[in-house]
Amino acid sequence: MNLLLDLQLADELDGCSDFLPSEAQLTRWASAALQGRTAFIEPELTVRLVAEDESQALNSDYRGKDYPTNVLSFPFEAPPEVPLELLGDLIICAQVVQREAVEQGKTAEAHWAHMVVHGCLHLLGYDHIKDDEADVMENLERQILASLGYPDPYLDEAP
Repeated sequence: MNLLLDLQLADELDGCSDFLPSEAQLTRWASAALQGRTAFIEPELTVRLVAEDESQALNSDYRGKDYPTNVLSFPFEAPPEVPLELLGDLIICAQVVQREAVEQGKTAEAHWAHMVVHGCLHLLGYDHIKDDEADVMENLERQILASLGYPDPYLDEAP
């Protein structure tokens, strides 16, 4: 598998550059999440890093939740006759991810990796609304992140 990643940076992120991951890091994390889970040979993924106002507007428009969120996933489903290997878009709010990392006592890098893996799994159809689905998705996240050398992102959460 050879992931084609389109990285987009919102203009409002000028002051956030010291804690944004590199394109190579984003590609590594997304590739780990997708490896063996997609039939695409050269999957395409857009990752857009945004500020809180854009995240809040999208979260409100598409999920009915009027606050910024860490990651939004927008899967793309091509008609069967269109041979595109486009997975979809991940919209990640830099300030929310950074704030959550501090609040949760995690490194920014580990939390960024988690958000990319989490978002990619959503693009593949995984969800965490129901408990049994959450167990499957969270276990996959743990495995993928461990393979990348990151700790269990749910370690400190109560059952």
